[in-house]
Amino acid sequence: MDRAEKQEAIETLKGVFDGAGAVVVTHYLGLTVAEMTDLRGKLRQEGAQLKVVKNTLVKKALDGSLGEDGDALFKGPVAIAFAPDAVSAAKVATQYAKDHEKFSVIGGLMGQQVLDEKAISALAKLPSLDQLRAKIIGLVQAPATKVAGVLQAPAGQLARVIAAYAAKDAA
Repeated sequence: MDRAEKQEAIETLKGVFDGAGAVVVTHYLGLTVAEMTDLRGKLRQEGAQLKVVKNTLVKKALDGSLGEDGDALFKGPVAIAFAPDAVSAAKVATQYAKDHEKFSVIGGLMGQQVLDEKAISALAKLPSLDQLRAKIIGLVQAPATKVAGVLQAPAGQLARVIAAYAAKDAA
C-alpha cells in the first residue's frame, strides 16, 4: 500500500466513524471466508457493513481522539461493523458472536465514547430504528381509529333506533 492509498483509506475510515451511529469492533481470527461472507450478508440485510481494517490506519484516522481506551480496541485481527443507526450492527454482530466462537465482539465506539463489550450487548438489546418507527406509527394511528369509531357510533345508534321504529310500525 503506497502513501496515497493509505491516505485514502484513512479518509474513508474518518467518514465511517463520523457517519456511523455506532461502530462495533470485533476479532475475527479463525473465521473462514464462507463465514465472513455469511456475516457480511446478514449485516447487509440490516443496512450495516463489515470492514476489515488495519489497526495503524484506524489509529491515524482517530488521531488519538479516544485516548488509550480507544487505541486498546485496535489490537490483533480487527474488523469493524457499522451502520447509520446505532443498533443494527450491534444486534447482528453480537448474535453472530453467540453462534460462532471464533468471532468475538470486543467493544465499540459511539461518537467520541468508547464502549465495552457489555455496552455493545446492551445496545444490541434495544429495538431497531424500524421497530421504533412502527411503534410510533401504531401509537399515532390508534387514537385516530378510536376517534373515528366514537364519531361513527352515534350515527349507527340513530340508524338502529329508526330501524327498530320502522320494524315496530310494520308489525
